[in-house]
Order: sequence, then structure tokens, then C-alpha cells
Amino acid sequence: MKGTVFAVAVLFGLVAISSATVFFSEKFDKGWEDRWVHSESKKAEGTQGEWKWTAGKFFGNEEEEKGIQTTPDARFYQTSAGFDKFSNKDKPLVLQYSVKHEQSIDCGGGYIKILPSGLNQKTFNGDASYNVMFGPDVCGSTRKTHFIITKDGTNHLVKREIRTETDEFTHLYTLIINPDNTYVVNIDGKEAQKGSLKEDFDVLKPKEIKDPNASKPSDWVNERTIADPADVKPEGYDDIPESIPDPDATKPDDWDDELDGEWERPTIANPEFKGEWVHPMVPNPDFVDRDDLYLFEDNAFVGFELWQVKSGTIFDNIIVTDDVAEAAKFAALTEAAQKGEKEAHDAHEKAEAEKRAAEEEKNKSNEDDSEDAEEESATETEKAETGTAASEDKDEL
Repeated sequence: MKGTVFAVAVLFGLVAISSATVFFSEKFDKGWEDRWVHSESKKAEGTQGEWKWTAGKFFGNEEEEKGIQTTPDARFYQTSAGFDKFSNKDKPLVLQYSVKHEQSIDCGGGYIKILPSGLNQKTFNGDASYNVMFGPDVCGSTRKTHFIITKDGTNHLVKREIRTETDEFTHLYTLIINPDNTYVVNIDGKEAQKGSLKEDFDVLKPKEIKDPNASKPSDWVNERTIADPADVKPEGYDDIPESIPDPDATKPDDWDDELDGEWERPTIANPEFKGEWVHPMVPNPDFVDRDDLYLFEDNAFVGFELWQVKSGTIFDNIIVTDDVAEAAKFAALTEAAQKGEKEAHDAHEKAEAEKRAAEEEKNKSNEDDSEDAEEESATETEKAETGTAASEDKDEL
């Protein structure tokens, strides 16, 4: 019996393992252009950008760390790749990729989209419908990670702020949409935001609305306090001085006596005060709950559809899967790239610092040599002048 239970458990485990699916992955290795179609939507306008295959300025393994980079400045960058259509029904939808703003971006998008079937890749542009848009967006003071879902033909932006990275190094962005209608956004493997699709997006109508049949009563009392009707001015109040002379002090020559001023009644709590009127809420008859906000039945493409004022962003290591563990394994590629570029960057900075130090030392040495030459020249001149003077004195004798 124990053997049978163990066998069933192993079989169940194998089924669970085999259920994980990677729908799309891209490392931008050799042959990547065969898998991607560049849009020509902005070609006639002369604003169509180009994609450069490169690992950037700093890398550990150039061939392994190559991605696609936006170039030149002030262009639209539009490219997409297809995969077998799938539905994420009853499963997570995981979208992950790396972004490297090598140009120290000041204005431009760095997000990726999952799109449904039917996309015309040659004319792909901002008008193309999409299921999910996710990733960094930077322009001036706007610096955030976008997360947008499309439901019933309408794009809905998450209502919570999600931070983003704007330095010149590679960062890994991960979006997890769960079948319980929750989501998680990770940056470099650390949670940047999480929440509910129902609460953090305005897809559903509000559960409650202000009662349309209620209004503020006309005799509603807003004043928190009133003058105390039982209080009267004390007899002789106006004759009481605000201060009396200090018997130990003398009145300054420029002293000007102050009067009490107009008497004001003290205030007490208003017995009629009801507080600020709050419009009563009632159930919204138009509210319809939905448990399918996470669901996208038709997923068939990933694509970049961007505008950048300052180009130079490198994208790499894209994965679309229904398993968080698969995305975590794929993240190892980006982690290796981050380590390699950091080491290369630090080595470059060290070499530059040593170069500057050597140049400064050389310049200092040249200055010292120049000063020595000037002193030697001055000494020779002084000797010559002394010799001339002595010769003239001899001639006079």
C-alpha cells in the first residue's frame, strides 16, 4: 500500500512539473532577427528607429549578454515576435525581461506588451490593441513602472505607484498575475508592489454609490461652536486694565499704554452641532463582481512599441510563462549579466582613475621641470649680468 501511495505521489509530482509551460523566451542570441519583425509604421515619416544588436559598453561575456538597443535619438521603436496562442485560464501569467538604460535616460519608454492574435507586425504601432503593458517609463519628473491591463476594449492603469530604476545598469522586471486576481511586481527579484486587480484597477464599477435619494438637510448645523448664551460680560470688565505697572520698574520714556480692546464672548460646544454631513452610501445596482480580471484568453505576441527622446536602452532575456519557478531560473541569465557588467564597469573606472592620476603626475613633473629650467635660466642670467658689470667696472679703472 505504501508503495502504491508513493507511486501516485511521484506521478502527481511529475504531472505538476510537466504542467509548467514556457510560452516564449528570448535571449537575443544568434538568429534573433529571424524571430522578430520590425514595424515600418513610422518609416514614411522618417521617425522609425532602428535596433542594434549589442551587449553595450560593459559586459562579462559579450556574446551571452547581447540584447537589442534603441538607436538613434528621437525615434519610435516598434518590433514584435509571435508564439503559439495560449490562454492563462486558472494559471499565473508571468512576464519578465531585463532593461538597461545605458544612455542614462531622461525621457522615453522601456515597457513591453503582450498582444493578442491578429497583429499586423509590419504596421505595429501605438494603436494596436494589447492585453498587458508592463515596464519602466521615464520623462522628466515621471519615473515609474507601468502596469496596464486591457478589459472590454479599455486600457486600465494601475492606481498604485510602482517605482522604477533609472541608472545605467541592467535591471530585471517581473510581473506575476495570479488566477486569484492578485498581482506582484518584482524588480531585481525584490518586491516593488503587490495588490488586487479588483481594488487597484478601475475595471469594476464601485460596490457602493452615494444615495441618489439623500441630500443634506436644509437645517443642518455646520458650526462646531456658538457664543455661550448664558455668559455675560462681568461688571466693570472694561475697567480692568490688561496690566499694571511693575512697582519695581520705572516707566520708559517711549511707553504707549494699550487698551483692552473689544470684549468677545467665550465659546462653548454647540449643542446643535451634528458634524460634517456625510452623504450616505447605498449598494450600487450596476455593480457586477468578476473573477476573470486576471484572464487573457488570447495571447500571441510580445512587442516593444516605444518613443524615446534619448535612445540607448538595451532589452534582453524575455520570458512569458505560467510558472514563477521557470521565470526565476531564466533570471539567472540576467544575474550573470549584472555581475559581469558591474565588474567591467568597476575595472573601467579604476583604469580611468589610474590614467587620470598618471596624467596629473606627469603634468606635475612637467611643471617642476619647467620651474627648475626657469630657476636655472634666471641663475645664468644673473651670472651674466654680474660678469658684465664687473667688466664695465674694470674698464672704468
